Amino acid sequence: MIYALIAVVVLALWGIMLFNRGVRLKNQVEEAWSGISVQLKRRYDLIPNLVNTVKGYAAHEQDTLEKVIQLRNQAQSVPAGQINDQVQAEAALSAGVRSIFALAENYPDLKANQNFLGLQQTLTEVEDHLQNARRYYNAVVRDNNNYVDGFPSMIVARMGGFKGFDFFEADEKERGNVEVKF
Repeated sequence: MIYALIAVVVLALWGIMLFNRGVRLKNQVEEAWSGISVQLKRRYDLIPNLVNTVKGYAAHEQDTLEKVIQLRNQAQSVPAGQINDQVQAEAALSAGVRSIFALAENYPDLKANQNFLGLQQTLTEVEDHLQNARRYYNAVVRDNNNYVDGFPSMIVARMGGFKGFDFFEADEKERGNVEVKF
């Protein structure tokens, strides 16, 4: 009888420890996402200025520029807490921002414009900070997903309502080689 009681107490303590680990991992994912959110806010603030600068030089490229603004608005409108949806929206926005820089290659005056160069430099810094924040986020998502999917922690994770998160990954277009043409 005493051994059964000891076993129940040990199992209960073990379950509590696993549950608390799940809480800690979930909070780390949310904290890592908040670091990304700060950089995304900076990016969202910069994009309209960048688009307006490019518009002055590339008026007939309006569709490309409007698409980037639309992608920005879509990314901003994802409800807070919808991390997996935000990851998808940000991947599309990243591709749109790259299209602005590709567009600028066709306009030598734009490439020399100080406003454009300053915005490009600031956006490059934001993208670097985002890259670091994404790396940290992916590391804590890996730990969280290992907890949620691994045995025996998956039992406590499911009972506690813990879930996996999507990694912040480059889309297929970003994974290809960059081609420089002269």
